[in-house]
Amino acid sequence: MSNSFLAFLILWEAENSLVIYPEKGYTSFMYETIIKKKVRKTLTSLPKWVQKKFALLVLDLNSKGPKQPNWQNYSKLKNNEYHCHLGSSWVACWKHEKDQIIIEVYYVGSRENAPY
Repeated sequence: MSNSFLAFLILWEAENSLVIYPEKGYTSFMYETIIKKKVRKTLTSLPKWVQKKFALLVLDLNSKGPKQPNWQNYSKLKNNEYHCHLGSSWVACWKHEKDQIIIEVYYVGSRENAPY
């Protein structure tokens, strides 16, 4: 098991607390996911099951890239921006510049406050 996958398992195993993601993603994958500081702060207030789904999304982003058609309500928002639902009331938004390995998650939170 890779170190990055173990880091996500720690999130799940932490005793009633969220392990904060590093600002930079994990480079042992094809892509590197950067999680904005505001997103990392927001994650601590979200339900645990949403945090777990987000961790799985980041793993998919790192290994498969920005296009995530297997995620609920996945869609392309603009030229280089994407989103999916983490649940009926929760979404994640990210962007990816063509020919880059970096994916930036710029929003995780309620659908009502989503920036689209």
